[in-house]
Amino acid sequence: MKQLDLFLAFLRVGLLGYGGGPSSIPLVHKEVVGKYKWMDDDEFSDVLALGNTLPGPIATKMAGYIGYRVAGVLGMINAVLATIVPTIFAMIILLTFLSSFKDQPWVQGMTKAVVPVVCVMLATLTWDFFKKSKDSLGWKFAAGIIVVSFLLIEFVGVHPGIIIGVLLVAAIVKRDKAPQVEERIEKGVGM
Repeated sequence: MKQLDLFLAFLRVGLLGYGGGPSSIPLVHKEVVGKYKWMDDDEFSDVLALGNTLPGPIATKMAGYIGYRVAGVLGMINAVLATIVPTIFAMIILLTFLSSFKDQPWVQGMTKAVVPVVCVMLATLTWDFFKKSKDSLGWKFAAGIIVVSFLLIEFVGVHPGIIIGVLLVAAIVKRDKAPQVEERIEKGVGM
């Protein structure tokens, strides 16, 4: 039953993830966190952050990791296939069909109409992540990270993977130092 659930969850993502990897992230979140509860929001955001630092399409990386976590190697293969098979068939069928109509206004309108929907889906997921980071980091620090990240990505040209990697390393370093700081506080050193 778990293999069937995995297949159906990622098949829906593969079928409805129109617009590429970023548009499929909210769909994966809905299936994995909302419907099947294979992980919570914090775990999902960790998987998303890690997936964004690695090369390749985000949808298949997330499907592979989540499939492996839920049902081992067979689950990983199952989830990845469920994610990519609809795309393969859609490319063959739709591109053959749409290439003959690509200059028609209804085809151009169809592709343009999807962009705002994907934008709303990503904005909703971003807002959810901001609320969660606000709760754990405080709104000033979370907003500061957002602003600095935006400026670095948009105006300096830093790759998002580098920013995520730096933040992950900073979190690990901070985590390693946390017990030392707690120990010093308990002993009353430096107070």
